[in-house]
Amino acid sequence: MHCELCGSVITGPSAKRVRIEGAELEVCGQCAKYGVEVQQPKKPALKRNVPGAKATPVVHHRRDAFDMMDGEIVDDYGERIRKARAARGMSQKDLALAVKEKEMLIKKIEKGDLIPEDDVRKKIEKELLIRLVDSPEDPIEKRRADQVKTTFGDLISIKRQP
Repeated sequence: MHCELCGSVITGPSAKRVRIEGAELEVCGQCAKYGVEVQQPKKPALKRNVPGAKATPVVHHRRDAFDMMDGEIVDDYGERIRKARAARGMSQKDLALAVKEKEMLIKKIEKGDLIPEDDVRKKIEKELLIRLVDSPEDPIEKRRADQVKTTFGDLISIKRQP
């Protein structure tokens, strides 16, 4: 699990639920000082679907915001969109109609004033056949890993005499 405020990895029971500026977040011990701790419910909800069966706790798995991210959006996303749109001979209005969004939204995204939300970003990528996200696994790094050959030195460890 990741801290929803700073992004650091939280291990063990050190996660705290706090209210910061009206939002409830799961944070690490260091970030807990920025908000007011919210009390967790003591009893889990029970599932009672089958008559005669024992009630079992319902487990709700929260999705972490960091788990939903495909990668980070590139810094020059506006420039990439503008170039790809121009290469296809489309105006901003044509692109807006194609992705079913407002023209003003496309203008702001191209200027770099607005970072596109995931659904809009995916529609633009699909329409213009471009990638706006740096994937966590870089294909160049993957290619280099495939080119490395295993040697005998990788397989054995040499013990030195004192």
